[in-house]
Amino acid sequence: MKEDFLHYVWKYQKIDTLHLATVTGETVLVIHPGQHNYNSGPDFFNAQVKIDGQLWAGNVEIHLKSSDWYAHGHEADPAYDNTILHVVWEHDTEVYSKNQKPIDTLELKDVVDNSALKKYRYLFSAQQRWINCERQYSSVDPFVLQNWLERLYLERLQQKSEVILKLLEQNNNHWEAVLFQMLAKNFGLKVNGESFFSIASSVPFSIVQKCRYILEDLEALLYGQAGLLPEPTTDAYVANLQQKYTYLAHKFKLDNSTVIAPKFFRLRPPNFPTIRLSQLAMLYHGNTHLFSAIIEAGTKETFYGILRCKASSYWDTHYNFGVEGSKRAKKLTNNFMDLLLINTILPIKFCYAQGMGKDISETLLQLTASVQKEENTIVKRFNKLKPMANNAMDSQALLQLKKYYCDQNKCLDCAVGNSILKN
Repeated sequence: MKEDFLHYVWKYQKIDTLHLATVTGETVLVIHPGQHNYNSGPDFFNAQVKIDGQLWAGNVEIHLKSSDWYAHGHEADPAYDNTILHVVWEHDTEVYSKNQKPIDTLELKDVVDNSALKKYRYLFSAQQRWINCERQYSSVDPFVLQNWLERLYLERLQQKSEVILKLLEQNNNHWEAVLFQMLAKNFGLKVNGESFFSIASSVPFSIVQKCRYILEDLEALLYGQAGLLPEPTTDAYVANLQQKYTYLAHKFKLDNSTVIAPKFFRLRPPNFPTIRLSQLAMLYHGNTHLFSAIIEAGTKETFYGILRCKASSYWDTHYNFGVEGSKRAKKLTNNFMDLLLINTILPIKFCYAQGMGKDISETLLQLTASVQKEENTIVKRFNKLKPMANNAMDSQALLQLKKYYCDQNKCLDCAVGNSILKN
């Protein structure tokens, strides 16, 4: 038995409401269970309860045992002075407020709805399952699930906004600088994300702005900070980049001691850091006002037009410095641009709109629904249980569901878990 189940039972009144009484025999009639409090303080605010015919308005605190009141130090905490009812699974001691006034206690173990208790125990009975509701997930109403996925996606955007706001503070509210750092991280994908972020963070964005007008200057800046320029070399392109980086490092007093070295190991050649850094340089070389363009754009096709670029011409015949191969332009694919949209651009748009006092939730839901879903193990397993993920909004929501609800056994905070328990 967990306390969050008792919160669920009280919130949705999954109890024998016609035969409630305190441990001292006074009748209890719940007019309103109160507002669930997820922060510190009493578990439910502004409840209304009639005890022995007398209407009380105040807070309700919930514990597994009455003695938890003292174990948690509530008797000395003024936040609990207005507690009108102590709801427990098992009553094992009398409870008093700070002024030694007895607090009415309602014991639940004999009045909880048996069906709800049975479903709860079944839901949490097999920890070996991939998710607790694995056997019941397919029976959940698609309407309930779709609404929950939309809420989860917006929750995910909100979490990403917190990261963006911290970066914004570190960059003195410079949105362009934050966009550059986040784009760099996502150009590095999972393997080199932190490395590329460290590269972008090692250079003041004002220097990037000065170098963006000459492509090889910007490439030299990124490759040099990444420590990728080989020495010595007979390759004219590499020698030119080395010369440019030496000049830039001296002029701007550059330091790359904090940069995490990029990796090549187990990467497909199109994802080599040499290719991705050139593509990032080309994106900024070709877009003078990238942040403004992104904020104004409203369709997937418009974003594709902004993001579409390729590595510089040297990389048409190379994947690494000095190693020539067959000719092939190294363009950003639609799938890669979708990842940039999902992980960088849409969170930036959401956060920026919030800062401007605008709600663009519906616009972003529609926009994300036009983007292809991600293909990963989690999305595939959810789709195997119930085919619901059709686009990027769904796949992002399912990632949020798995990490922050399923993996943490927060079924009682989840619409899927609630639906299973209610039905």
